[in-house]
Amino acid sequence: MLNTLGGGNWLWSLLILWTIPWKGVALWKAARRTDKWWFIVILVVNTLAILEILYIFIWSKRPQKAPKTEISAEK
Repeated sequence: MLNTLGGGNWLWSLLILWTIPWKGVALWKAARRTDKWWFIVILVVNTLAILEILYIFIWSKRPQKAPKTEISAEK
């Protein structure tokens, strides 16, 4: 099969070397922010680092929502 690609092993290697660092940083940021669904999507979907770059520079910069606290009504 590799021979039918015209010796494109270097292309696959280049794509892998491009994608892995971006995916690692995006997964790390998603885990630190406890973005469970983003973590799963970034882990499963391979977009050649486009989604990962967008997450790193756009969505991970947004402020996190404050955790909800229950206010007890004391009378």
